[in-house]
Amino acid sequence: MRVVLQRVSEAQVKIDGELLASIGAGYLLLVGFTHTDSEAEIDYMANKIAKLRVFSDSQGKMNLSIKDTDGEILAVSQFTLYGNAEDGNRPSFTASMKPDIANTLYDTFLERLYEATGKTVKSGRFKAHMAVELTNDGPVTIILER
Repeated sequence: MRVVLQRVSEAQVKIDGELLASIGAGYLLLVGFTHTDSEAEIDYMANKIAKLRVFSDSQGKMNLSIKDTDGEILAVSQFTLYGNAEDGNRPSFTASMKPDIANTLYDTFLERLYEATGKTVKSGRFKAHMAVELTNDGPVTIILER
């Protein structure tokens, strides 16, 4: 499982120009699964994201988690996180999990992230062509993998 976590001041996802979900300050999460992923990876990742301290405290030091702030969460499924472009110029996505299984794991991840953070998790639409807009805060981008 891979998650690209971006600390944002705002983010939104649109489908065909129509706003699906938006957040203010918080996390934009790009989420991908590979063939060996299971609920163990989901639980680990949800807890890691809940506890990750990348928000500034009163001294300006990254010392606060999403749970310590009023931050929001927007998650977007992205099978291309497992794209491999080592050979040739067109990426291969054979390491990406099959959509039907990945969709179930993605839904479970959203639930577990809610349980770990206590925050509503907004989401893109699985397997849809989406336009994601964000303002990266910092910029802070962390790549998590399990």
